[in-house]
Amino acid sequence: MPESFFVLSKDYLELAIDEVIAISKMYDRFAKAKVISNLVIIQSKTNWNKITKRASFVKISGQILRKMSGLFLDEGNVEVLKNAKTFVCRIINLSSNQFNIPELERSMGDMISKFSHAKVELQNPDITVYLIFTDQENFFGFSKRISKKNRPKKIKNHPHELDWKLTRVMINLIGLKEGETVCDPFCGTGTTLLEAESMGVHAIGLDFDKKMYKISKENLKTNGYKSKVFKSDFQELSKISREFNGIVTDLPYGRASKASEKPEEIMEKFFSIPLKRKKMAIMYKKELGKNLKLKGIKKYEIYRHKSLTRTILIK
Repeated sequence: MPESFFVLSKDYLELAIDEVIAISKMYDRFAKAKVISNLVIIQSKTNWNKITKRASFVKISGQILRKMSGLFLDEGNVEVLKNAKTFVCRIINLSSNQFNIPELERSMGDMISKFSHAKVELQNPDITVYLIFTDQENFFGFSKRISKKNRPKKIKNHPHELDWKLTRVMINLIGLKEGETVCDPFCGTGTTLLEAESMGVHAIGLDFDKKMYKISKENLKTNGYKSKVFKSDFQELSKISREFNGIVTDLPYGRASKASEKPEEIMEKFFSIPLKRKKMAIMYKKELGKNLKLKGIKKYEIYRHKSLTRTILIK
């Protein structure tokens, strides 16, 4: 079975690792994963590019051709360059050893040039060839040039809106596939709705605040997205539960959606809503969740500053 590699950003590394594994298992439940530091090796029938397009914290990715005991290449290793006009070599050193990386990349390029008609192109090559060093194993792999998808645009923002990368992670961690529907009952400026639609996931947003409701609609319209937005209280969730597969949201922790209710009261009411068989990724202020003794599949802590740590609960 093909193997793919994913070099992850070390920001929120636990989240990043779990996200890549969740995406791979969402498309192929028999997928297997191996983690070496911030490198994830996925054995799956799913193409590496499909996983990369959904993930938030992947820096470099591609397909593994073989594991290597040393720097040794032959004609069989560069078959991938058969129809390529240009290539570049890149060394990724995740080991404790020190290498002269520029020299290694030049030598690797010279070796490949002997077996290939492709020419070295440092900017935007057809194929990037990788040699990945770790303290456990070395890997030889490649990636093809892929076009970057434009990010959803926002014409209006809010200082406390949900971070778009964490939003994507939350959607991925609960395994929502293209064509399924996510609901954000505190949608604010529409971050969840925008990210979901950019991933091929349908979305429904609720917000009691008239201003936030209007901003969400404007941001969706700017991108030509069709998500539904309702000026409604979150307690309406139970009435529309048949219309969505999962919930991704950031619970209010400062100014509440209702001025008369404290964030603690909103949290308690939210978690008391009967929503059986719904996948959930809920972010909330860590201190607010202590008294509720919330249970789930997993929790992640997101440190913001000394007076604010956020928790992501996966249910």
